[in-house]
Amino acid sequence: MTSRSSDPTPGTAPDWVGIDHVQVAIPVGAEDDARRFYDGVLGLTEVPKPADMAKRGGAWFEAGAVRVHVGSEEHFAAARKAHPALTMRGLRAFVEASDLDATWNTELAGLVRCHVYDPFGNRIELVDADTIGTQA
Repeated sequence: MTSRSSDPTPGTAPDWVGIDHVQVAIPVGAEDDARRFYDGVLGLTEVPKPADMAKRGGAWFEAGAVRVHVGSEEHFAAARKAHPALTMRGLRAFVEASDLDATWNTELAGLVRCHVYDPFGNRIELVDADTIGTQA
């Protein structure tokens, strides 16, 4: 039995709903480059950060249920393996129209997905939502 309480009984699984957002690190002062990629290329819209959080730099982007936060780090290191996987419809057409340098992955038969890198070297997986659940 799954508990729907905000304070589940010990030993019961939480009632997971989804992911609110993913955070990707960027170098300090690189917000304009992040805007050009996450808004200009991927088409996510920048949304205002709360004033206290905006003082720390970074930016927030979203489109529908997809939310990506970029946060600046003084000792930045790109995430080459760890990555968010963002879903969209019409992935192949989007990649072609955006002229993204995408590496297509066919390891899961039926699932259309690719990897791209943001301007800072962070790996981003893009998945065609219409192919999720079609893997052989």
